[in-house]
Amino acid sequence: MTLRLAFMGTPDFAVRSLAEIAAAGHEIVRVYTQPPRKRGRGQSEQKTPVHQLAELLGIPVSTPVSFKDDAVLEAFESLDLDAAIVVAFGQILPQRALDAPRLGCLNLHGSLLPRWRGAAPVQRAVMAGDTVTGVQIQQMEAGLDTGPILLSETVAISDTDTAASLHDKLMDTGALMWSRALAALERGSLQAVPQSQEGVTYASKITPEEARIDWTRPAAELSPHIRGLSPFPGAWFELATEKGPVRVKVLMATSEAGEGAPGTALDDKLLIACGAGALRLVRLQREGKGAMKAEDFLRGTAVPAGTVLG
Repeated sequence: MTLRLAFMGTPDFAVRSLAEIAAAGHEIVRVYTQPPRKRGRGQSEQKTPVHQLAELLGIPVSTPVSFKDDAVLEAFESLDLDAAIVVAFGQILPQRALDAPRLGCLNLHGSLLPRWRGAAPVQRAVMAGDTVTGVQIQQMEAGLDTGPILLSETVAISDTDTAASLHDKLMDTGALMWSRALAALERGSLQAVPQSQEGVTYASKITPEEARIDWTRPAAELSPHIRGLSPFPGAWFELATEKGPVRVKVLMATSEAGEGAPGTALDDKLLIACGAGALRLVRLQREGKGAMKAEDFLRGTAVPAGTVLG
C-alpha cells in the first residue's frame, strides 16, 4: 500500500526529504513551494530547490502566494490526500488546509520541541551553546510548532559545528525518518506524544542587529554566537583601513585566555579581547572577497596588536 501525498517545502533542507519520500514509492500528487524569486546580478527568476527536484521527478508543482486564498484551498482539498508532508515550506497553513488530508499534515522540525519553536531553530541552537538538538516529525496544529510528536531523533552539536554543518546533519537525519514515519502511518501505529509545557523557547528570525559582534560579551558566548551565524548572515565587525572602514565577517572563532579592552587585538594573529577572555579568529571573509583562513586573511590585511575592531 502507498500513501497519496502532497509535499510542501522550499529550501535545500527540504530537498533530501522529498527525494527519500519519492524513493519509498509513495504517490506524491503535488508539490507546493514558494514562487520563483529574482536573484543575482541579472535578476533572473530562479525556482526553489524543491521546485527544481519536483520537475526532475515529474511531479506537478504549485507555487501559491498565499494558502489563505479560497481557490488555493479548494484545489488542495480536491487532491483527496491521505496526508501532506511539510518541510520548511515558508507559509503558515490555515486550519482548513490542516483538516483537508485524511490523516492530517506532518511537519519535520529541526529541534527537540518545545525548545526552539519557530523560524530559526538550527541557528538558535548553535548560538545558545546547546550541546544537543534533534529532528522531530510532528502532527501539525494551528499553533506555532505546538503539535504532538510522532517521531524523534537526537543530534549532537560539537564545539566546531556551525549553522551550516548542523543544518546538513539535521537535514540528512530528518530525511531518513520519513520512511519509518510513513510506514507507521499506513499501519495506523504512529503514537502521538503531546509536547511538554515546560522548557518552551522560540527561535525567532535572525535580526541584522544580532550579526554585528559585540566585543563586550564574554568570549565563551561569542564563539557559539559566531558559529550560529556562519556562513549566513555572518557575524561581522568593522576594520579601519587606509581606504576607510571595511566590513569583515567572522565565520569561525575559538575562545582563548586573554585580557584587554574589548575589541582590541592582543597579538598580530587575530586574538581579540572580549568582555571576558578573548577570541582567536580562525576563518574570515572580507567584504567583497571569499572566505579564507586567518593566515591567508592576514597576508593581505594586517591587524597588528593594539588595533581596535569596530
